[in-house]
Amino acid sequence: MRAFAFASAHTQRRLGALRLSAMMRTLHLAVVLLCGLAAAQQQALMDYLERRLLAIEDRISLWHEQTSRYTSELREFKQQMVAQLEGLDKNKEALRTELDSVGARVDRVEREMDFLETQNGAQPCVDVDDKLVEQQVTVAKERNKAKYAKLTDCSDMISSIKAMKILKRMGGSKGMWTKDMGSSSGKVYIFNSTGEDTLYEFSSVRDFTSSQGTSAASAIQLPSAWGGMGHAVYNNHLYYVKDGEEIRLVKFDLQKSMVVDSAVFPAKDQLPVYTLNPETYIDLAADEEGLWAIYATKENENHVSLAKVDPKTLAIEQMWDTPCQRENAEAAFVVCGTVYVVYNSKLPSRSRIQCVFDVSDMVTNDDAPTVYFPKRYGTHSSLKYSPLEQLLYAWDDGYQILYKLQMKKKLDV
Repeated sequence: MRAFAFASAHTQRRLGALRLSAMMRTLHLAVVLLCGLAAAQQQALMDYLERRLLAIEDRISLWHEQTSRYTSELREFKQQMVAQLEGLDKNKEALRTELDSVGARVDRVEREMDFLETQNGAQPCVDVDDKLVEQQVTVAKERNKAKYAKLTDCSDMISSIKAMKILKRMGGSKGMWTKDMGSSSGKVYIFNSTGEDTLYEFSSVRDFTSSQGTSAASAIQLPSAWGGMGHAVYNNHLYYVKDGEEIRLVKFDLQKSMVVDSAVFPAKDQLPVYTLNPETYIDLAADEEGLWAIYATKENENHVSLAKVDPKTLAIEQMWDTPCQRENAEAAFVVCGTVYVVYNSKLPSRSRIQCVFDVSDMVTNDDAPTVYFPKRYGTHSSLKYSPLEQLLYAWDDGYQILYKLQMKKKLDV
């Protein structure tokens, strides 16, 4: 029994050792499998990372290649642009040279035309029809039987435009600027556009030219809007045409800021006095002899008429029909009792004094030379003569211009 028990115990120990050995082998195999699996995952991760890095390197290489190509194309484009700009500069210089040459030719042609016009003395403002001229002379003589009595000894007339000075640009294409033509106050008055009721007063020409817009001006409110560009400032009073159906002259005291008189203009069926400025029906003008009104009517519709106005009462002292046509007229003014009508064209060119009428019969239209204005921008909307300065205050497409007049005696014509 002992021997059997010993053998049984020995057998059990061997079986336990065999089971332990099997378990160890199984555990070792599991560890080996786990290590193999971890190594395989790590290799797969390394392979994935390597593939991603290779893709990034390929993209970076492609980006470098595209950047190099774009840089090369940009460099070539820059070279082409530089070459084209150099060519344009050369063409610009050549064109400028050609324009200078053309400008010199145009100036020479204009001087030659001015000389020919002066020598030929063309008078397109006088009708060619002899019968019509005789009829006009007869009518003028009948209407002017009473000789006009001159108020002054003024005998000057215009011989040429001596100089031009552009002072400023303020306002629209239509307007008027002037001084008080009957006093030496030096104040400047601005009438911008037509159909307005506010004018601006500057204390001097210097203040006007140095100011920004109307910042240095005093605004004067009128009781009614004005019509056209034919106003006049004379002896501290403003004379203007009231805007409306009725042609009414208004006298406004600038010191008291009030209307002191008004009167209906005694002319029937009035027409715009200038075809190039149809807003103006009456153009009021001041000279050495007082206040005048330039107008037109259907009765004498092809020509400009002139009237002497009493500045105190607005009464019409005398009227004249002139030989000056309305067609292509842009403005007019009076100097020493002689009205000068300025003409242009519908497509603006050089303005010219092409017709005159002297109420004292000292100067005839045949005696007066054609006077051309210097080059400007368009057509005059107004021209105002200053007897004290012998200057013309002109409004041209928003520009305020001064013309210096060269004068001579009427008896020297």
